Amino acid sequence: MRHVQAHVVTPFDFYPINFQATMKNRGLPICGALLFLLMMIDPSPALAYIGPGAGFAFLSSFLMLFLSFFMAFFTLFTWPMRVIIRFFKRKKALANSKTDRVIILGLDGLEPTITERLMAEGKLPNLRRLAQKGSYSHLQTTYPSISPVAWSTFATGVCAGGHNIFDFLSRDKKTYLPELSSSSVGNAKRVLCLGKYQIPIGKPIIKFLRRSQSFWKILGDHGIFSHVLRVPISFPPEKLNGALLSAMCTPDIRGTQGEFSYFTTDRTVNPQMIGGQAAVVERRGNKIEGAIKGPLNSILKEKQDLKCPFVVTVLDKECVEIKFSNGKHRLKVGEYSEWLELVFKAGLGIKVRGIARFLVKSIEPEFKLYVTPINIDPENPALPIPFFYSVYLAKLFGKYATLGLAEDTWALNEHVIDEDDFLTQAYLIHEEREKQFFHALDNTKQGLCAVVVDATDRIQHMFFRFLENGHPALNGHDVKKYANVIDVMYIKMDDLVGRTMAKTHEDDVLFVISDHGFKSFRRGINLNSWLHQNGYLALKEGVESGDYFKNVDWSRTKAYAIGLTGIYINQQGREAKGIVNPGEGTKQLKRELIAKLSGLRDEMRNEIGITEVFDSQKVYKGPYTSNGPDLLIGYNAGYRISWDGATGKVTDAVFEDNKKAWSGDHCIDPRLVPGVIFCSKKIAATRPGLVDLAPTVLDLFGVAIPGYMEGRSIFSDGVVGVTSEKVTEAANVKTHPAREKKVAEVVGE
Repeated sequence: MRHVQAHVVTPFDFYPINFQATMKNRGLPICGALLFLLMMIDPSPALAYIGPGAGFAFLSSFLMLFLSFFMAFFTLFTWPMRVIIRFFKRKKALANSKTDRVIILGLDGLEPTITERLMAEGKLPNLRRLAQKGSYSHLQTTYPSISPVAWSTFATGVCAGGHNIFDFLSRDKKTYLPELSSSSVGNAKRVLCLGKYQIPIGKPIIKFLRRSQSFWKILGDHGIFSHVLRVPISFPPEKLNGALLSAMCTPDIRGTQGEFSYFTTDRTVNPQMIGGQAAVVERRGNKIEGAIKGPLNSILKEKQDLKCPFVVTVLDKECVEIKFSNGKHRLKVGEYSEWLELVFKAGLGIKVRGIARFLVKSIEPEFKLYVTPINIDPENPALPIPFFYSVYLAKLFGKYATLGLAEDTWALNEHVIDEDDFLTQAYLIHEEREKQFFHALDNTKQGLCAVVVDATDRIQHMFFRFLENGHPALNGHDVKKYANVIDVMYIKMDDLVGRTMAKTHEDDVLFVISDHGFKSFRRGINLNSWLHQNGYLALKEGVESGDYFKNVDWSRTKAYAIGLTGIYINQQGREAKGIVNPGEGTKQLKRELIAKLSGLRDEMRNEIGITEVFDSQKVYKGPYTSNGPDLLIGYNAGYRISWDGATGKVTDAVFEDNKKAWSGDHCIDPRLVPGVIFCSKKIAATRPGLVDLAPTVLDLFGVAIPGYMEGRSIFSDGVVGVTSEKVTEAANVKTHPAREKKVAEVVGE
């Protein structure tokens, strides 16, 4: 869903020029260390930033510099008192702790059946050893089984009705258009007009839309330090006693969830690519000129895209030189560049900085250049990811990916890069994550260290098609070449687990978890097409449908689908053009849709496409339940919402083959895709769930579990997990003694 752009954001640098120069000239030893010290003392940003889409915090460099030094002086002056207070607070908190450290290694999307097969084959010795020492179990995921929902539940100990994240997308009730569910960006309230310029006064409003409190925030309130790296739905970062690096839904420099660029001399290229932009360039002799599209220049009254011009010089058949205003670099055909800094000049001496990797696919007969989405520069962060810690890590290890969905799945879907390019990119990013994780682990003497690894999820999304013959997305690919990619990835993750175990102590508690499992995605179901064909969604007469409900006649529409698993009722008084009575009318319509869609059959394949449809009012409890979909769709294994269906487009077909490289998924009936949990300590719970991790960690540190949390410690006896009546009932249906026996056999019990 990365091509959906909910809010266009325009990031601009917030550091004064002199401060940037100091950082670059003196590097980590002085300023990097000072920044990290300030962050550890007070994690809130000391500087105003120039933010997304909304423009600039318009202060002079002198004033910014003065305020920076004032804040630094004040913070350092009060540092001894802060240290003493935190020392006694932490000592008091840890007095009741059952452990020194809790280490959580999240392997996003690790699938139980693959994990168990490879353990049985002896290919995951470290995970097997961890299971034998402590515990291994399936881990109940969330409704729906989508990463932003699941990791939000992991963080807060409540389900979607309590934390307000129901999908990647939500909808604007006035316009019916999709919005990013986790954060919103608003413009500055006032502007200063200077000729052609329109300069916002003050900083834009960035809202974190996840509700409830993360367990690391609660730990921090009790004086316990946390390192939290790349846990999804952490942008913008919350204040805590510790260090946090944002992850999923952190935008690129253009404000999207990741748009690549593609430059080629091939005039047959399709410029309308999903998830990216293609441009035809001319080759004159050995020179090729182009410009990389950046963010909107929001300080102009007439908005226009900022651009970063470049000139490519062909040196020979295997090498080119690319030149920007701030430097030049050599690029070899078929090899990714390092992260290169791109500078976009906005005017008034203001510059926007981002970073990207470049890949020359070919020079002859056609020139082809792929540019990754432009990430926020961690050394000069225009958005809070956060400010100080991101700079600190960049000074230690160099520039790194900051985009929430950094692995460019859409470039592979659109055939701009190939499978080998994608794997190289994914593992380059993974290496960055490992360095950051082990540095955090080494520097967490007491407290929490949590990290989530993305490669496990992204590689399975793109390579699941190679696990089965006849997948519609194979498209003539060499199955043998990529048949073991996923197995190799699991083996690499097992090695990561082994190196993590080597750094643990006897009093540590180590968790290795996944938020959900994985299944093949062979066929898509367009719910909006079904709703249209069955009289629940109407189109205007004589016109064709388009993305985002183009040409839908809302005066005759009762229900519509948006996002990956939800259906909304077009309810009177809630939606702008709602027609369904919010009382018995809505209840009756939901019962009708549940009856008709549950067990929906794919006649062409003679298979069930939808196992069950769930009424969200029976699944969720919590104050935000009404913000989510009215119905949740439990797709069968092999099925998922179609690509057109997810964006509100009505087509002729309800069922269709999925031919994209994105061939594995988990946005299905949650009972079919549980995650996994390994723990160095014996688990007492019969069926643990993601919702139990937050109260479990609090309990390990001797911190009282808030009464609103829906889970409980997995070291308590009995069944734990999602406490909603409907979800618990569903989980019980999937309990099989044979499966439990098989798990015991795999781990050698």
